[in-house]
Amino acid sequence: MRHILVIGAGPAGLAAAAAARDAGARVTLLDSGNGLGGQYWRHLPPERPSRRESRIHHRWRAFERLRDRLRGDAAVEILTEAQVWAIETLGAVTARVLIGPADAAGRESRALTADALVLATGAHDRTLPFPGWHLPGVFSAGAAQALAKGERIAVGRRAVVAGAGPFLLPVAQSLTAAGAAVVGVYEASRPLALAKGWLSQPWRLLGTARKGRELAGYAAHHLAHRVPYRLGRAVVEARGEGRVEEVVIARLDARWAPVPGTERTLAADAVCVGHGFTPRLELPIAAGCAIGPDRFVHVDVDQRTSVDDVYAAGEITGIGGVDAALVEGRIAGHRAAGGDVADLGPALRRRRAAADLARRIEAAHGVRPGWTSWMREDTLVCRCEEVSYGRLRDVAAATSQTSLRSLKLTTRAGLGICQARMCGRTVEALTGVDPTRAADTSDRRPLAAPIRLGDLAELPPTPDGGRG
Repeated sequence: MRHILVIGAGPAGLAAAAAARDAGARVTLLDSGNGLGGQYWRHLPPERPSRRESRIHHRWRAFERLRDRLRGDAAVEILTEAQVWAIETLGAVTARVLIGPADAAGRESRALTADALVLATGAHDRTLPFPGWHLPGVFSAGAAQALAKGERIAVGRRAVVAGAGPFLLPVAQSLTAAGAAVVGVYEASRPLALAKGWLSQPWRLLGTARKGRELAGYAAHHLAHRVPYRLGRAVVEARGEGRVEEVVIARLDARWAPVPGTERTLAADAVCVGHGFTPRLELPIAAGCAIGPDRFVHVDVDQRTSVDDVYAAGEITGIGGVDAALVEGRIAGHRAAGGDVADLGPALRRRRAAADLARRIEAAHGVRPGWTSWMREDTLVCRCEEVSYGRLRDVAAATSQTSLRSLKLTTRAGLGICQARMCGRTVEALTGVDPTRAADTSDRRPLAAPIRLGDLAELPPTPDGGRG
């Protein structure tokens, strides 16, 4: 019986685990969170359950089917609070894992070896910096939604939602459901860009009709709560003494540069900003997977990466939403377990529709280069290390640096506690380094996740005298 290791228990990982098990494989499923579902199916705490949790989630029945399929199966091992910090692909595929609460001392160390690996690590928010984004009260859109869905906490009484992409709509819905008044949703893309992205070859959208029903639900919610939705606008500044008290909204041109004289100030105590998503590439890079120029893991028709016996699914291969993640996970798990490709006809057709949706999202909402014009000299780029735009640019010019590694060492941008997850893409964009070069990506780390030195010291010795 083949053993399949799946990293990530969101939609793609759950689908991969279930498909691998259906194909007769033994499965080990890991997730760094404390439960199944990932960021998409984020649950309320057990001590504060919901009577009808399905009301706050899309595709909840799909989650229940996958969860119930895996739980209680003797051939499936589920490990939560499991942090993978290294992957080895010399010989068998091996993942180095620490199991226990994040950053706790004395976590259990395990080395998990499998016949094949499915990576389904997902993505996190991308937030473009602007003056005042370091103030308390400024949240990434994903963090605001996580607090609303997972804790029933509204991040403010008067909230502004801004950025780009369809994700702004469910964020606004979650905030109003948690009791916040959303004073406006501001989409950076202009009507022409949205039309070019979404209305090209409209018949292809028939394969994603479910998304149309979701959009209708969001529109009805916005109308019921009288939430304004404005195109071609962005938050270009947040102001306040000690926390956010007001935001400046400006109209943008086609390149996302603010149009002078269009600024408008709104009172708000919370700003929730998201400009799409950044795939979590630390583990794929650690495994040696090829990354395409679009900064996603390159896969073939079987979701196989460039590394033997390593597969990838979900948002690390392209931002396409839950439907894409589910179908890619099914294909990856089935093929990793040795399943016949002939069994995947319907899944392959659904994947084509999902891939088309991902292309439309990028075409309609992808980040445009003019956003850098709303930056000021004192605007923080790296909030962890408090590196400003002016300092980053001046050091790069003074030292003639073209290497991201050198810039990080000379400015400390990207060396803080978030390990460049918030600022990495921004630093790359502002300094002009080439992130397609292997050494110049903020996603490359010798250790895929921060771990305690004590945890490293306590690892059992290997036959060659090392640790691990």
